[in-house]
Amino acid sequence: MIVPMQAESTSALHPDILAAIRRALQEDIGDGDITTDSIVPAQASMQGRIIAKQNGIIAGLDVAEAVYQIVDPRINFNVAVSEGARVTDRQTLASLSGPARSLLTGERTALNFLGRMSGIATWTRRFVDAVAGTQAVILDTRKTAPGLRMLDKLAVRRGGGKNHRVGLYDMMLIKDNHIDFAGSLAEAVGRARAAHAAVELEVEARTLQDVRTALELKVKRILLDNMTVEVMAEAVRLTQGRAQLEASGNVNLENVRRIAETGVDFISVGALTHSAKTFDVSFDAV
Repeated sequence: MIVPMQAESTSALHPDILAAIRRALQEDIGDGDITTDSIVPAQASMQGRIIAKQNGIIAGLDVAEAVYQIVDPRINFNVAVSEGARVTDRQTLASLSGPARSLLTGERTALNFLGRMSGIATWTRRFVDAVAGTQAVILDTRKTAPGLRMLDKLAVRRGGGKNHRVGLYDMMLIKDNHIDFAGSLAEAVGRARAAHAAVELEVEARTLQDVRTALELKVKRILLDNMTVEVMAEAVRLTQGRAQLEASGNVNLENVRRIAETGVDFISVGALTHSAKTFDVSFDAV
């Protein structure tokens, strides 16, 4: 059974992250860990460590700690590396001690979060490193695991990337379907501004003419959708700093440097969260 957590131990984490942890624990534990409870005496204690089983970037040790604190506040969790740090295969990430049943019961959920977040952070850092020396900022998208958006976006930040909008409520992004429905880019922008004048506005441009129209409308952020590197470079020359430009669509490690060298301000990469491979971590008793 999941016991009540101590609020002070996880206060730095977003409420959505804590809710995700509770859902994950309920999903895994349900009414109890029947295997552990059958074999391990209730009074037994244990020491262990979480180790990396590959090279990469670590993210989510505080989330893993929160998992254990929710399972049992008596667990001691001592981190050995900083968030966003580069680690190597077999490196110790954290040392743990406490009731053996609780450590074993919380293990899989803690490692699942840590592995996912570290995988995203590791993948993000590769893109960030690929554009080093340019002005381009690597952004995530809304292509996150349902229910885990705050976790996924936190992992991107710890990998060195930046967050785009969190959801449909905190920034307006006028995309092709909105434009087609409104009948024109100008009409779509007009309706959006009339409804939410104080909210940041970005428009999707499919052509250089769209870029020109957006500039005429004094839009301050323009998304260049699936444009070639050559067309993006022309958009940069056309804009002359009057708006921030974001490249989007089919970005990968092979082309991200060339995109960055066009002079765009942002490069959004859905793959940061939808295609990252889980980082291999394990818990070993000592």
